[in-house]
Amino acid sequence: MTRGSTMLRSSLLVFLAGACYGGMAPVVKMAYEQGFDWAQTTVGQTVFAAILFAVACMIQRARGICWVGASGIQHAKLILTGVMSGLTTVFYSIALATLPVAVALTLLFQFTWMGIVAQAIITRRPPRWWETLAAAVVVAGTLLASGLAPGNPEVSYDLAGMAFALASAVTYTLFVVFSSSAAAQMPSMQRGFEICGGALVVAVAVAVVMCPSFLVSGEVLRQAPFGFTQGMFALFLPVLLFGWGGPALPAGVVSVLASSELPTSIVLSYLILGEAVSPFQVLGVALILAGVVVSQYPALTALRAPRADSAAGA
Repeated sequence: MTRGSTMLRSSLLVFLAGACYGGMAPVVKMAYEQGFDWAQTTVGQTVFAAILFAVACMIQRARGICWVGASGIQHAKLILTGVMSGLTTVFYSIALATLPVAVALTLLFQFTWMGIVAQAIITRRPPRWWETLAAAVVVAGTLLASGLAPGNPEVSYDLAGMAFALASAVTYTLFVVFSSSAAAQMPSMQRGFEICGGALVVAVAVAVVMCPSFLVSGEVLRQAPFGFTQGMFALFLPVLLFGWGGPALPAGVVSVLASSELPTSIVLSYLILGEAVSPFQVLGVALILAGVVVSQYPALTALRAPRADSAAGA
């Protein structure tokens, strides 16, 4: 497999990981309609994701696939990755309680350029022109797709809510950076299980503070249809897909590809919930996808190179 093909394959996996998060949004809204609040949905999705990982790991062990050893630092990085995932869910859920969805989404999606900055700090090199362009196009698309642009004078801005939304962008950026690099030599299922363990730490803390009877009373079982679906799309599949595709890509490109969350959320909300989609949102989705294509500049260039060499040899 050529370098270009490998990068495109990895990019597709990360793109699908972001899309999984977008698939979660309609499920959360349906859970809210059934009377569950943000704390219960957060705890439920993490508990059921942990069950999914545990079952998958047991199946692998039964098939003779053993876990590999790693240093304490590597284990700590995986747990920290899960903590960042759990905190992102908590911060964003709190932000949604006080901010319009458009504002909260726009602030969360600042992770697109934050990933570029994080990559520059880690690698100690300035971002490539195509990385910067891709991030700028995605941010512009987010403003349109979220429904925030053109300006709406009736939109309210709660400072605390904005702080939590920006915090969710920071923690999501850290999740993307850590998940792309922590213990890359581990089997994906083992990595996912440990990452989920970190998210479970956050979920237990939320349960103790916000809904102490949710787990012990059995109320979590009533939430199972939503919890399993959320756990699948919020943790299980994204963590595995990020683990398979992320290590082969720069962190900045991973953050751009993960923006597939918003177009997926808009499309599924339209198909499942019947929510209206404006022409500006359609334009925003197109811009986001255009930014994703721009982020693939090196992979597409690498794909063209072998063909050019073959033509020259002929």
